[in-house]
Amino acid sequence: MTTPFWKTTKLEAMSDAQWESLCDGCALCCLHKLEDEDTGRVHLTVIACKLLDIEACRCTDYAERSRRVPECVTLRPDNVKTLALPDTCAYVCVAEGRDLPDFHPLVTGDAGSTTRTKNSVAGFAISELDVDLEDAEDYLLDPVFDDEP
Repeated sequence: MTTPFWKTTKLEAMSDAQWESLCDGCALCCLHKLEDEDTGRVHLTVIACKLLDIEACRCTDYAERSRRVPECVTLRPDNVKTLALPDTCAYVCVAEGRDLPDFHPLVTGDAGSTTRTKNSVAGFAISELDVDLEDAEDYLLDPVFDDEP
């Protein structure tokens, strides 16, 4: 049996195809975040980027996302550990030398496993087009990440 690439290849050495396949489709990185000015702690909201197809948990314009949404999170090997990402994020897992979660499509062989196991934003996120972003603090997601300061 061949050892999966994510166990043998560092993030920096992955091909584009390997890198892209690590995304489990949770879309948590597509949620708006608010930073507490006093503590620096980052809190997720249930408000999703306008480009996110919430039910499919995929960007509707992935190739042009950074141009259309300048604040879009672009994961890179050098920033994976510094962004507000869940500890189940495959990029974080690989960066920390951990295995992928059981629900990950690369583990299950099922592209929809993240959503089916309720590990994605499908079913609870709302588009930024449907809310007033001035009220974002009314849309905080609980629980927030436990490992943040």
